[in-house]
Amino acid sequence: MSRKANVLAIPALGNLDRQAGQLSQQLARALRGAIHKGDLKAGDLLPSTRSLSSSLQLARGTVLEAFEQLVAEGFLESKQGSGTRVMFSPQASPSRKASPSSDVVLTESALAFARVAERIKTLSPRPFAVSVPVGDTAPDDIWRRLGNRIRARGPGAPSGYGEPQGARPLHEAICEYVRKSRSVHCTPEQVIITSGTQQGLYLATQILLDPGEAAWVEDPGYPGITDIFETALRDRKMVRVPVDAEGLDVETGKILAPHARAAFVTPSHQYPLGMPLSMSRRAALLAWAKANHAWIIEDDYDSEMRYAGQPFPALQGMGPDNVVYLGTFSKILFPSLRLGYVIVPQPLVSAFNGARILMDRHPPSADQYVLASFMKEGHLDRHLRKMRGVYAEKRRVLMEAVTALISPDLATLQPTDQGMHMVLWLKQGLDDREVVRKGVAAGISLRAVSHMYSPGKSQSGVLLGLGGFTDEEIYAAVRTLGRVLLAAI
Repeated sequence: MSRKANVLAIPALGNLDRQAGQLSQQLARALRGAIHKGDLKAGDLLPSTRSLSSSLQLARGTVLEAFEQLVAEGFLESKQGSGTRVMFSPQASPSRKASPSSDVVLTESALAFARVAERIKTLSPRPFAVSVPVGDTAPDDIWRRLGNRIRARGPGAPSGYGEPQGARPLHEAICEYVRKSRSVHCTPEQVIITSGTQQGLYLATQILLDPGEAAWVEDPGYPGITDIFETALRDRKMVRVPVDAEGLDVETGKILAPHARAAFVTPSHQYPLGMPLSMSRRAALLAWAKANHAWIIEDDYDSEMRYAGQPFPALQGMGPDNVVYLGTFSKILFPSLRLGYVIVPQPLVSAFNGARILMDRHPPSADQYVLASFMKEGHLDRHLRKMRGVYAEKRRVLMEAVTALISPDLATLQPTDQGMHMVLWLKQGLDDREVVRKGVAAGISLRAVSHMYSPGKSQSGVLLGLGGFTDEEIYAAVRTLGRVLLAAI
């Protein structure tokens, strides 16, 4: 199949002054100016003289004359059979340099969002990044084969607008999955497909809280929720409730904000520390929500990755009328999939659909149908069994490497039997932000724990993702981390 060259439109030419005459000189001057400003760059293919004369309503000879002038000056190059291209690319002049940042006045919102971009930027796919789907942790060829079939001629083929709530087959597959694996009680109508947990959290904060109302948030907690309150929803009140060995301290929450309208929790695997919310705390939290007509937003973080014993059931199954349940497939399959879900009490379905429409209309259709088939045919269950074995072994190797290569005088691992990361607590005097900077420079990916705490309560530590790395890569990265810690003393 022949290919057509990518011919450039030239909006920078503007309108020529026909009353002034000398149109070929005006055209040459306009093209020369466009090249100097960078609107046209070296290698750009210009329209043919015939099409340019038609679009500008000029005689073709006028356009030819302008082109010939610029070819003579070295701005353009014309070759038989390949058209006319820009030859000249000027060096940026001082007058064209971007204005220094000190000349730009940013809003408080812009500054707050910029801080979020710096804190939560994507880590390079190397130890100790979380959820890197390579090798034994990547979905196998079944996903590719399903995708090829469903996207080509099946329900995932290109179509018109979809439902804001998502595809019905995926709703059904999710209901069956969470019923069996998490004891969640729902119907397909209660499922809203999202682009991941982050979008679910954003929807929940917008819908469940009016301006001035308060919500409990764990301390330390997931930056994805704390940063929503500190940027987009500063007119809602975030109340940081401390976490201890049993999870969220409900009694302290009742003292700090007894009439809060919502509580955001990670009860299966507290982020970032890793402990589950105890059964007594779960009962207390549900009783508080029911008595106060409050909502619990349950982020079921890393519930699939449990390595010892039976997991607690989801909070939603214990109190479905008060709980908004969030789940995602990003980590257990691959983060670029960008598919998650929210399961909401029936009275909230229309509100979530309306907010979803204003956010991004509806989720992409094709991968929803691929995922629904992947789940219904049993492939997700098999993939999860494989993942648990792989991550359990990576966890063992990481613990062994840290014990062998990092002195307990420098750092210690937080015990946990669940999840896709571990916390390495740094000894007093080590700044985790400095350790992160030095670690990145040394070729390892780390996240600091201290900024996940409320001001004045922080502890210094780093997250170590188990990822999809070989034993040799894990040992090499732990050895590098040990050197970084020694250098940071």
